Amino acid sequence: MLADRRILVTGVLTPESIAFAVAAAAQRAGASVLLTAEPRRLRVVQRTARALPQPAEVLALDVTAAADVAAAAEAIEHRWRRLDGLVHSVAHAPPEALGGGFMACPPAAVATTLATGALSLHALCEGFTPLLARAPRGASVVAFDFGPGSAWPGYDWQGVAKATLGAIGRYLALYLGAARVRVNLVAAGPLATPAGRAVGDCDAAGAAWARRAPLGWDPHDAQPVADATAFLLSDLARGITGEILHVDGGAHAIGDALEAAPA
Repeated sequence: MLADRRILVTGVLTPESIAFAVAAAAQRAGASVLLTAEPRRLRVVQRTARALPQPAEVLALDVTAAADVAAAAEAIEHRWRRLDGLVHSVAHAPPEALGGGFMACPPAAVATTLATGALSLHALCEGFTPLLARAPRGASVVAFDFGPGSAWPGYDWQGVAKATLGAIGRYLALYLGAARVRVNLVAAGPLATPAGRAVGDCDAAGAAWARRAPLGWDPHDAQPVADATAFLLSDLARGITGEILHVDGGAHAIGDALEAAPA
C-alpha cells in the first residue's frame, strides 16, 4: 500500500509510542521511514528505532526551533529529494498546564504547550512544503487528535492545543491543496503511551472508554490507529483532506447514559 513512499515520522520515543506503531505499519506496507527525535532524547530514540521491522535513521529535530526544521529539510533533500508523507505526533505540556490547574496556568506554560503540540504542525508543513510538493502522486500529512469537541478534566491546555491543531490542519488542507498535499487528523481513543501516562491513569481511562465504545477499546493496542494512519498516507485516501478520522472504537458517536427523570 505504501510501496516507494518516503515518510517522515516525528514523535517516536519508546516502542509504546503511537508514532512507533505508525512507523512499523508504514514499513510493513512498503514505505521507507525516517524518524525524528527531540535532540536531548536522540540516543533513546535511536535505540527505539532499532526495534522497528527495519532499523531507521533518526534526525535530531526540535519542532519549535526554525533552525532545526530547516536543517531537517536540508537533510531530507540530500537523502530523498522529496517527502511522500509526514506524520506529526509531537506534544508536550508542562505539569502546570495539566491536572486541573487550567485557570491558574502561567502564560509561559500555555505558550510551550501550544507551540509544541499545535503550532509545530504549521512549522513543519511550511518548512517541508517544497519536499512534499515533489511527491509524484501527491503527499499526505497526518497528525493526532484526542476527543475533539469535548473538554476533558485534567487535559486542560493540552486539549486547547489539540483543538488548535485541528484548526491548523483544516487551514493547511486549504492552502496546501494546490500543491497536492493532503492534511488530515486521526482522533484516537486513549492509549497507554508515554504521553498518555503523563495525563492520567491510562488503564482506567481505557476501561471507561471500552464500556462506551460499541467495538470496545484496548488502550494497549495502537495497531488500529497505526493502520488507519497508513491508510491516510496511502493513495487509497487521495480524495480525503481536512478530515478528522475517529479511530476510537466508535465511542465518539455514543452519548452518555441519561439518568431517569423524576416523576
